[in-house]
Amino acid sequence: MTTKEVNNTVAELRDARLVAELDEKIERYARVSHYVLITGERGTGKTTIARRLHENSPRAKKDFVNLNCASLSPELLESELFGYEKGAFTGATAAKAGLFETASGGTIFLDEIGELPLSLQAKLLKAVEEKRIRRVGASGERAVDVRIIAATSRNLKAMVDDRTFRADLFDRLNVLSLETVPL
Repeated sequence: MTTKEVNNTVAELRDARLVAELDEKIERYARVSHYVLITGERGTGKTTIARRLHENSPRAKKDFVNLNCASLSPELLESELFGYEKGAFTGATAAKAGLFETASGGTIFLDEIGELPLSLQAKLLKAVEEKRIRRVGASGERAVDVRIIAATSRNLKAMVDDRTFRADLFDRLNVLSLETVPL
């Protein structure tokens, strides 16, 4: 065998071992309802992992709700996550449940959580800690029971150090962590 062939074989064995370790963690983590933070490069299957965690969990019979936090403006994100009451803003002609309510009893997957604006991070932290949400324009709160799986391709620890991501939210979401296998 040439040096190149040996190096390729070693790399393949390492990758196979990493995938097996990841599969074993997914299986273990699916059995509990703790929050999970999935990190890794873009395109490495974070959404697939989140679905597997949900589908193999005791919450599998309830909804799996997926939201890419980078896909909406901060204003829309808040109403999507927490819902709104009739008349809360122009165009709110009827009350609408948010994704936390829709996912109650199941799982909410917050993809690209590192893109969430600081202003919304505080509201998400309150929902995480108290398991209660307030619809936009509502006077009262609603109880929710969701498992949160968050994912990011960004370095949240560095963002915490830079004060662009809340340390307390990072700690709450990072109860269990999974790192995808690099491409």
